[in-house]
Amino acid sequence: AAPALYPNPFMHLLFNTWIKASKSFMLQNRTVKELLWGYKDPFLNKVPFPLNPVLGVFYPYNGTFDGLYKVYTGKEDIKKTAIIESYKNKRNLSYWEGPCDLVNGTDGASFPPFVKKDQILRFFSSDICRSIYGVFHSKQDVKGISLYRFTVPREAFASPAEVRDNYCFCTDQVISKNCTIAGVLDISACKGGRPVFISLPHFLHASDSILHDVEGLSPNEKEHETFLDVEPITGFTLRFAKRLQVNLLVKPAPKIQALSKVQKPYIFPLLWLNESAVIGDAKAEMFRNKVTGRVQMLSVLQMVLMIAGSVLFLAFMGSYFICRSKKLK
Repeated sequence: AAPALYPNPFMHLLFNTWIKASKSFMLQNRTVKELLWGYKDPFLNKVPFPLNPVLGVFYPYNGTFDGLYKVYTGKEDIKKTAIIESYKNKRNLSYWEGPCDLVNGTDGASFPPFVKKDQILRFFSSDICRSIYGVFHSKQDVKGISLYRFTVPREAFASPAEVRDNYCFCTDQVISKNCTIAGVLDISACKGGRPVFISLPHFLHASDSILHDVEGLSPNEKEHETFLDVEPITGFTLRFAKRLQVNLLVKPAPKIQALSKVQKPYIFPLLWLNESAVIGDAKAEMFRNKVTGRVQMLSVLQMVLMIAGSVLFLAFMGSYFICRSKKLK
């Protein structure tokens, strides 16, 4: 990240000196615990500035929250149920230009009731510093409960050349090749200037030029897509999988020995995450008894009443015509 944060060549010479003094390498062997919850980096430990030398994907976020949310209860308007009214007391994020900067939809845990297949479900994720959306994919059955699966489509990460509405997510003309690269999102603005890029795992739906810069990747929709399984009557999400990949932009830096052989900028994957959950057996049974079971009972009752009404109507009409024919005779 150093060349992106400090482009000055003199700083690169200093970095190179500190890297050699710390006997640090660009590629290191670390345990999963260290990668996730933090380890003391030898290079940063040698930097003679007052900074924290501990690095970790989730460091120091363990036991913290990502900000204050204000949401609509739906009391005044049921169509606004669970919609985020503000995040950190603001309606926008200050990371993007135009409509991309707005906080749209819910937090993904639930949506306004009576979800339709032709709806677009919008939700906000602080992990990727933006609002995103899902479209209907298929019907699912989870523990006897019928659900609608909504997936994040390829168009959500498409280039502005393909989807015009994504123009405000393009922040670097050089790296994005004049906003023609798809599948990655530059979130450096909300990461303190660090060149962090977010994508789907294994660069799913990304441009070939990004995918082929790294060996060993095999994108697969079934394993790498993000989806929400929503109960359509209540709008509750009863199963989900949020999958994303954290990447770092590596730039050429001739003055830094570890980067001296890098010929062009490329996006290097660090790790990918699968945050998934499904409703428990006890909660599913309660949901079936309290919600879906009663709705099914109402449907059966409605059908019985319609059939009974039809029979009575036909009987009445039959009696009417019989009595009328007798009267005419």
